[in-house]
Amino acid sequence: MAKTVKAAKPPGKAPSPALTHMGATGEARMVDVSEKPATERVAVAEGRVVMKKATLALIESGNAKKGDVLGTARIAGIMAAKRTSELIPLCHPLALSKVTLDITPDAKLPGCIVRATVKVSGPTGVEMEALTAVSVACLTIYDMIKAVERGVRIDGVRLIAKSGGKSGDYVAD
Repeated sequence: MAKTVKAAKPPGKAPSPALTHMGATGEARMVDVSEKPATERVAVAEGRVVMKKATLALIESGNAKKGDVLGTARIAGIMAAKRTSELIPLCHPLALSKVTLDITPDAKLPGCIVRATVKVSGPTGVEMEALTAVSVACLTIYDMIKAVERGVRIDGVRLIAKSGGKSGDYVAD
C-alpha cells in the first residue's frame, strides 16, 4: 500500500485560499451566507465586441435588419443580471437594487465596449451578476449582427472593480 506524503509548507507562507463552493469531500455546495451582514456591494464588469468598421457603422446608423442593436443588448444584459442565479449554479438569488449597462461604440476597435454596473445591499457580492450582464449583452450584439458578419469576436470579459463585503475593494490593473 502506497503511503501519501504531504509536502511541507514553506515557513512564513500564507495558506492558499480554499474554494468556497467545495465541501470537505469535494462536492459542490452553495455557500451559507446567512451569518454575513448585509452591506452595500457594487461590481463593474466589461467586455468588447470586435467587428469590421462597416458593421459598426450599420449599428450606429440604426439600420441593422433586426432593429436597435444597442438598445436590445442593453435590455438583454439587465435581464441577464437579474437571472444570474438561474444560469450559474450555486449563485444566490439577489434582490438587485441597480443594474446599468453602458454600450459605447468605439471606432478604434472597431466595435463596442460593454460595461455593466450592478449594486445590491446584501450578504454576498454581485460580481457574477455584472459578468453575466456583460456576457449576455455581448452575445446579443453578436446575434443581431451575425447575418452581416459572422467573424465578430467577443473579447476581454472581466471584472473591472468591486466594492463591499469582507474581502474589501478590488480594482483591475
